[in-house]
Amino acid sequence: MRGFGSFVTAVFVWAGTAQAELPANGATVRPVPFEQLKGWENDDLTPALLTFQDTCDKGRTAHFFQASDWAPICAIAKTNPDARTFFESLFHPVLIGGQEDALFTGYFEPELNGAKQRGGKYQTPLYRKPPDLSEGSRYLTRSEIQNGALAGKGLEIAWVDDPVEAFYLQIQGSGRIKFKNGKGLRVGYGGFNGHKYRPVSGELVRRGILSKHEASAARIKNWVRDNPVIGRKMLAFNPSYVFFREVKSLGHGDGPKGAMLESITTMRSVAVDPKYTPLGAPVWLDKRGEIPMQRLMIAQDVGSAIKGPQRADIFFGTGDAAGKAAGRIKDTGRMFVLLPLAAVRRLFPEG
Repeated sequence: MRGFGSFVTAVFVWAGTAQAELPANGATVRPVPFEQLKGWENDDLTPALLTFQDTCDKGRTAHFFQASDWAPICAIAKTNPDARTFFESLFHPVLIGGQEDALFTGYFEPELNGAKQRGGKYQTPLYRKPPDLSEGSRYLTRSEIQNGALAGKGLEIAWVDDPVEAFYLQIQGSGRIKFKNGKGLRVGYGGFNGHKYRPVSGELVRRGILSKHEASAARIKNWVRDNPVIGRKMLAFNPSYVFFREVKSLGHGDGPKGAMLESITTMRSVAVDPKYTPLGAPVWLDKRGEIPMQRLMIAQDVGSAIKGPQRADIFFGTGDAAGKAAGRIKDTGRMFVLLPLAAVRRLFPEG
């Protein structure tokens, strides 16, 4: 607690199997000591603190937080304190909804070849949000949009050369479009058509086209390209459609903007379900798999397929190498949210 003055007045320790429920969504919450976070003592927490600083003064969406929980923490974060002392003194880890293993996947910022005007190989449009699409309503399906329902309405931001990469750009939610003249633009999530996301991978497995083991993003892309007619129909199996907006406020070295409207950080930002994990909160990942990962991340993004208390999507960076690394991740494990002590006191008043 060195350097924090009188702000930290007590360290709470919960014994036994204390458990509470989050208001509204009913997920269980169980406090755990830092000593139970596998690998905690080995992680360099300074990059996590720097990432936390980027969004510490942004609003949280989880209903069990109050602004008063975060204001003093954010003030301390901006003084660049010792990272380990900061997190261990002002937060307490909790396991939210840990009845089942966590599912970790990866995402990245794609780079697509494109042009401002349609022509030649650039035949696939990236659309901005239509003005007649209202928040929360259902709009045209992917199939209808693929078949030209929005053509001629002046909604095109750019045209790209690969409909398959355009489809996966929507899954990632942001990306860079490179022009032949060396210039380009960046796009970010601008809204969606209100239809539930349905994974194409599951349908390919159900039809026996690919096995569950084979249904990676790379294999799906190759299959659609090798079978363009039925492949186009298969992409339309997912009725959800994402619209974009042009992002002009980012530098070349900045990451894409996440749900908190700030640049996210390679291997330190994750997308979560904000019903359970408040945006801006530190999150400890204990990921199993071929390449285990124990690392402190910051919840700074969301995704249409990221649902549930034990669910996170890890941001791997920009470009093809990041895409390949992200595409290999589909692992189990555990995730723990670091809550401010004031919030934990409310959940566990007897602590």
